[in-house]
Amino acid sequence: MPISADIPGDELRRALHRAADLVADYLERVGDYPVLPPVAPGDIRRSLPAAPPAAPEPLERVLDDYRALIEPNVTHWNHPGFLAYFATTGSGPGIVAETLAAGLNVNAMLWRTGPAPTELEELACDWLRQMLDLPEVFRGHINDTASMSSFLALAAARERLPGLEVRQRGLAGRPEVPPLVVYASEQAHSSIDKAVIALGLGLDHLRRLPCDAEFRLDPAALAAAIREDRAAGRLPMAVVATAGTTSTTSVDPLRSIAAAAREEGLWLHVDAAYAGSAAICPEYRALLDGLEEADSIVVNPHKWLFVPVDCSVLLVRDPDTLRAAFALVPEYLRTAERQVTNLMDLGLQLGRRFRALKLWMVIRAFGVEGLRQRIREHCRLARGLAGWIAADPDFEVAAPVPFSVVCFRARWGAPPEEEDRRNERLLEAINASGRFFLSHTRLRDRLVLRVAIGNLRTTAAHVTELWDLVRATRARLAA
Repeated sequence: MPISADIPGDELRRALHRAADLVADYLERVGDYPVLPPVAPGDIRRSLPAAPPAAPEPLERVLDDYRALIEPNVTHWNHPGFLAYFATTGSGPGIVAETLAAGLNVNAMLWRTGPAPTELEELACDWLRQMLDLPEVFRGHINDTASMSSFLALAAARERLPGLEVRQRGLAGRPEVPPLVVYASEQAHSSIDKAVIALGLGLDHLRRLPCDAEFRLDPAALAAAIREDRAAGRLPMAVVATAGTTSTTSVDPLRSIAAAAREEGLWLHVDAAYAGSAAICPEYRALLDGLEEADSIVVNPHKWLFVPVDCSVLLVRDPDTLRAAFALVPEYLRTAERQVTNLMDLGLQLGRRFRALKLWMVIRAFGVEGLRQRIREHCRLARGLAGWIAADPDFEVAAPVPFSVVCFRARWGAPPEEEDRRNERLLEAINASGRFFLSHTRLRDRLVLRVAIGNLRTTAAHVTELWDLVRATRARLAA
């Protein structure tokens, strides 16, 4: 009996219709699940067969197992009580786009292998540039995450250093090449550490600089570090400023840092993975004054523009520098087209998913003003929560609240280490409730709790419920 190449069309259609119902039903009831599934490591694997099936199984049965074993046992990032990390909401338009992209199954490595995906990526990134009020000179390139975008930006910074020819000659075994130094604040994301590791610069040459009282990079400390490194024979390469730090969402003084970088001839990369989304609102764009002076900027639409993960946009002032770092065209990838963008030339990846489709569809479905309204509402909710915390003598706000993240801790009247332990127990108790998932960080060596509002489904009622739970849990622990 002949075997069909794929499942029959009618079976595929039934499965897709059921999958659509599963997704829509899930999004409607996701708040009924505990945010963190009540499972232990290994539980899910033990519930599944250890060996693959020898004979084909109907998709209906596979979807039954998905519904019973997979859906309930994920951490529910779409849950309105998911407040632990920067939100990644899978919005309806983005989910539809992901389905269509999977159907097309395009690899847009070259213009020829993906004309519409290539040109749509250029268009969607330019839409984002306009939304961020950036000059026309910036060009966008979509990657998976900010970690990759920042890595590519720093690779371009290394490529721009005159006379080193690192692409051709490398760094190893070259005593004439001084240590290359990257500067960032003590609050910068760990992806910058990974980038300097992968680029062969070494963690010893990532200068973590002190911050001011609002957790922003100190420009005076930056200038002093550059002078010190030049005097010691090291070669300053790049500065990483952060617009929306992971712990506190603080924004480094971008204009002052840009001036210092320009004076010293350094590449300025701005990690705006979180707060870049807020910058589509004019009042929050003002907090990122100087963003337009950067050489490269990363913004993650999958964080706060409601695009399903993954979608990270790297905006570069000079895409030719990025091409100089990465373009490599073997004979079997040469095509006749000229004056076209080949996305493979702008980064490490040859294979290119059609990520632009979901960014384009989300922007169209919500509209710029609709996106702004949702971001403003999240920031309003955060300010309200911060106000409640500041007004309660049993709690304190631990950092400014420029956007939609609130850092706080409970007061216990105990020594610092004991206060930290009690706040840790408070966090564990809140997360064990199943209603909410919060994270923590350390600020000035004190443990603080983080509430990161950014999910499409989080409302004022959820924030009120959280605050009631926090107060009640603290009172119970105190008793």
